[in-house]
Amino acid sequence: MPLDAGGRRLDQVLAELLPQHSRNRLQTWIREGRVQLDGKEVTEPKRKLLGGEFLAVQVVHDEKLAAETPEDIPFPVIYEDEAIIVIDKPAGLVVHPGSGNWSGTLLNALLHHAPQLAQVPRAGIVHRLDKDTSGLMVVAKTLEAQTDLIRQLQARTVKREYRALLVGYLNRNGTVDAPIGRHPTQRTKMAVLQHNGREARTHYTVLEHFERSTLVQCRLETGRTHQIRVHMAALGFPLVGDGVYNRGKTGGVKFHRQALHAYRLGLIHPISREPMQWDAPLPEDMAVLLRQLRSEWEERKALRRQRQEEAWAAEWGDDEWDEDEAEEVEGAEDEAYDDAEMDPDFDDESDVPDDSEDA
Repeated sequence: MPLDAGGRRLDQVLAELLPQHSRNRLQTWIREGRVQLDGKEVTEPKRKLLGGEFLAVQVVHDEKLAAETPEDIPFPVIYEDEAIIVIDKPAGLVVHPGSGNWSGTLLNALLHHAPQLAQVPRAGIVHRLDKDTSGLMVVAKTLEAQTDLIRQLQARTVKREYRALLVGYLNRNGTVDAPIGRHPTQRTKMAVLQHNGREARTHYTVLEHFERSTLVQCRLETGRTHQIRVHMAALGFPLVGDGVYNRGKTGGVKFHRQALHAYRLGLIHPISREPMQWDAPLPEDMAVLLRQLRSEWEERKALRRQRQEEAWAAEWGDDEWDEDEAEEVEGAEDEAYDDAEMDPDFDDESDVPDDSEDA
């Protein structure tokens, strides 16, 4: 201990010598007997010092302390000014520290990127994305900006749109208006709860069909935990790759995470009050998956068309192939396929109308 510590309290001097630990934490360690002065255990935080004593502190490892530690973790910054940071979160990055993930999070990365965020609650984070969901998030750099963004979220004026790949052939646009709450028996999951869930509303629009999957746009009107994943599963079209809410359906598509990307974010700037909007392209893993599905679906349709032409030639001989009649035949088959998907007993692994051995 420094000589000028004489007459001062042990916990006060310790807090100055070990600023990386809070005074409250140091007081706890003293009471637990983890501090020695000149080789003797001392358990009274108010103990007055003489100055010049030899001090030994047994530091207790607490993994939760890592939650407050800046870490040099790169993340894409789409936009930044004195009030906000807009990032394109990569899949696999946990947003906020929690059980099993006390370090290596976006919060740790933000504290390294902008050290002043240590003075803002939750390092400026105002909303989250699931670990395996990619896409746009906004972070506040000041307490005033954070308060304003939270109010915008509460007023539902923040625009959040997603791209999601669903298992199954969804043939309509619509809205899922179903309250969401913690699953009554599986506490790590959320569920649609009609009686004690919180209001939740998701608007969805079909963008593209593949053989047994559908790309949709989802627009959030509310922001509940796992909202899109829960609502799409409740609709009967769970997300491809969702290991929590997809009960074994694959539609022939395999993906290492839930196929969900927050591609558009719009808000009112907390300082300028100007409306702002950003788009983030699909990450490479989802882009590759969609290109593959698109190619396979085109090959499938080309094969079906070839067989229709061969069947026509076999029945009508040299009569000319009629393009209009071909479209009618193809449309009728698509309609039969849609009807099969809407059947509650439809098994997406075995009951797809099949006209080839390798379908």
